[in-house]
Amino acid sequence: MAGAAPFKHIAVIPGNPVEGAYTSPVPPGSPSYIEVQGPDRVTHYTQSTSTTVGSPTSSTSLTLTMLQGWTITLTVGAGQSIQPGVVYSQQDGVSVSVGNGGQLCYNANGEGSVEVDQLAQDGSGQVTSAAMQFYCFDDHSSTVYGGAVSFNIVPTSPTEGYYIYADNGFVTGFGNDNYLDYLGDLSWETLNDPIVGMAITPDGGGYWLVASDGGVFSYGDANFYGSMGGKHLNDPIVGMATDTGTGGYWLVASDGGVFAFNAPYYGSMGGKHLNQPIVGVAARPGGNGYWFVASDGGIFAFNAPFYGSMGGQHLNQPIVGMTPTPNGNGYWFVASDGGIFAYDALFHGSMGDRPLAAPIIGMASTTDGGGYWEVATDGGIFALGDAQYFGSLGGQGYTGIAGVATNTASVG
Repeated sequence: MAGAAPFKHIAVIPGNPVEGAYTSPVPPGSPSYIEVQGPDRVTHYTQSTSTTVGSPTSSTSLTLTMLQGWTITLTVGAGQSIQPGVVYSQQDGVSVSVGNGGQLCYNANGEGSVEVDQLAQDGSGQVTSAAMQFYCFDDHSSTVYGGAVSFNIVPTSPTEGYYIYADNGFVTGFGNDNYLDYLGDLSWETLNDPIVGMAITPDGGGYWLVASDGGVFSYGDANFYGSMGGKHLNDPIVGMATDTGTGGYWLVASDGGVFAFNAPYYGSMGGKHLNQPIVGVAARPGGNGYWFVASDGGIFAFNAPFYGSMGGQHLNQPIVGMTPTPNGNGYWFVASDGGIFAYDALFHGSMGDRPLAAPIIGMASTTDGGGYWEVATDGGIFALGDAQYFGSLGGQGYTGIAGVATNTASVG
């Protein structure tokens, strides 16, 4: 995704969310799909068993046509071409038209954009797969229209970039094809409790969200194996980690209690004395163990090597999350001031002692372990080591950001 403000992919789950697995509107080889958010937050969408996807009239114009007359047309200026991974804005002379038997959104001031996340064509120019998110402010009705259109998409960059998620279930990607965003999220729904963790499947084809009440929501090829939603918890859930061996997951509570679903139980700190609450969990690569970190930097290892901790030592600010090295032979954890603590892992720098607009809430490692990203509660991203900066939500008025995730590490 280009380094620009994310588009709001409208959630496809009707009514209040019920924990469990959601059927994606865009699995591999899927039919065409479109959705539009308009007046009174009414969502309209079309899903078909056949495709009527049009060809571009030129390299500068592309129209995707769905059943029931839904169309989205993107036209760029002379000298430009339509490419995936680019955000096109009407303010830059780009035409965006969305309609259903006529133009749905009209704007004379150029307040409209399209992000092309995926686009592939055959030798004749026929579109074989596409994924686009759109936004338009209609001058006639003073209404914001936004949504997404997708056809036949698969994850094309599952190990690239990162996803930022918020406590209301909002998910958006940077530096990747944004595939997970097309699976839907919870941001238009009313949650019983806030989202506190996210984990991505190894192939990048799905993800889980977990709420502080233990409710689990799964998308794409992420299987739902159960949750603690609706059950008694002594303390709230603070994060989750996945077992890549079984495809299951662990939930961890602030008292150190562990809840294993289709994953082996290696032990917990539940019912034992803790100086400070648990704030994060990380799985040992391969799924044969896990670590917890407490807000005072204490580390608790279960069937995983103990490499050291900050327990009993002075911290300027509390620890808020951790991530393992990709090979499982070390870990990092991060404090709310951006300070990084590395154990049997290379130190690539930190935001400690630097001014921050908002506190850090989580971190994630690059796939090679040569860098990591820190994320702040306002969505600001800080890339360190060989981690590339692909954009962020910082400075755009966001609050309640809960973490950052990749398909190699996720932190809540």
